Amino acid sequence: MNLQQLFALEADGADTYVGEGLEYPWGGLYGGHIVAQALRAAAFTVSDEVLPHSLRAYFIRRGDNTQPVRYEVDRIRDGRSFGTRRVVARQGESAILNLEASFHRDEASTDFAPIKHLQNIAQPDDIEETSWSSFLERRTLPTLPEHSRDGAGRTAAWLRVKDSLGNDELLNRCALAYLSDDLPTESVVNAIPELRDASEAGKRFSASLDHTVWFHRPVRADQWHLYEMSCVNYVNGRGLAQGYVFSQDGVHVATVAQETLVRIAP
Repeated sequence: MNLQQLFALEADGADTYVGEGLEYPWGGLYGGHIVAQALRAAAFTVSDEVLPHSLRAYFIRRGDNTQPVRYEVDRIRDGRSFGTRRVVARQGESAILNLEASFHRDEASTDFAPIKHLQNIAQPDDIEETSWSSFLERRTLPTLPEHSRDGAGRTAAWLRVKDSLGNDELLNRCALAYLSDDLPTESVVNAIPELRDASEAGKRFSASLDHTVWFHRPVRADQWHLYEMSCVNYVNGRGLAQGYVFSQDGVHVATVAQETLVRIAP
């Protein structure tokens, strides 16, 4: 299976689509896998003239990577400029994810981007490959320069998918959503010494709770992008991470936030 096949959902009745599972090193389904397929399912029900500008997903249950996932789309609203969709992802009778996505027709406006790309950092060709999937390449930055970002546990990696998605902006945004679930938990663990120690000792339990992506500008997910995340809060076992996605030439293409459950296992 390649990434295009992962996004090629099959229709299964009115506004219902089925996507394949995939085995991951840690078992279960990768959160970005379900989010990306749910976004693709939502996009099947809107006009080609609109693109997703934001999504919010709640992870409900652990997915089974040996089973297909059924995506049921609810057409909440179609306006002149915006469309809204809700998607429930199910395996059997159990819901494993609830996603809401908003789609927007392009319109002319001022382009303002005050968040800047990190300067004087190692480039992908100078960093060792650390990918965990045959779909992507991942180069984690070994050190980060001092910067005025909020939060702690800051982590960053160059990421790109291996399959070319051409100029299909929708599929490229689905691929960005797929990649965006990679770093949030890592930044929370890096921020909290007790969690870092538990992780190194193999005594950490973690699970994504909810995930948000705002798409700002066009993206080519098969080209290198810098994904940067920081932990901005941790309480009651829940860590909140937020960060940015930049193209290699410094364009701010997306913003990501995630709340993740991180526990020290007995």
